Amino acid sequence: MNEILALSPEQVCRLTQLSPRQLRYWDDTEFFSPRFREEARRSPLARVYSFRDVVGLRAIAVLRKVHRIPLQRLRRVGAVLRERYDEPWSTLTFYVVGREVFYDDQEAQAIERADQTGQLVLPFELVKVERSVEAAVRALQERTPDQIGQVVRRRQVAQNRPVLAGTRVPTEAIWEFAQAGYTEADILRQYPQLTEGDVRAALQYEVDRRPKAS
Repeated sequence: MNEILALSPEQVCRLTQLSPRQLRYWDDTEFFSPRFREEARRSPLARVYSFRDVVGLRAIAVLRKVHRIPLQRLRRVGAVLRERYDEPWSTLTFYVVGREVFYDDQEAQAIERADQTGQLVLPFELVKVERSVEAAVRALQERTPDQIGQVVRRRQVAQNRPVLAGTRVPTEAIWEFAQAGYTEADILRQYPQLTEGDVRAALQYEVDRRPKAS
């Protein structure tokens, strides 16, 4: 899939099952910072995560919750890996032996040494994590039936303008297309994620909120 370029902390929490507090703390302590980060921390847009960020965060979440790797140990792993890789958590293949984390590094021969101990090696396949993130992102973007034909206003979405539920399409944009002579079919070609019910709801909303001619 084409990588989603920007995801909010709220979306990242839903995709990784991490808490907002964990995301903030990991960023503040430089354990894991989003690719797009502004210095103005009070801004609601100060933290914006990339698709690769979400893959990395979900990898860390699996290592912690499934394999029970302590956070302090993951911090040490991250500090070592960051010296050699730009995005280690989302690009490397990890293995777990006991509660120690290894990665596929031919120079260090970490996997070979782990095999020679006779301990059970559990492969942590990043490709499975990436595919599960892709599926979760697609599900996150899908609109529910009760959103079709509904107009909402939410903070930080389209500058608080009325939009069609489950999208970032302002009702005003639909109105302007209609005023320019676009037919319903023309508008749907511009916004293929919408339905006929969405277009009609947007136009009716704009009619209702505009001053009536005397």
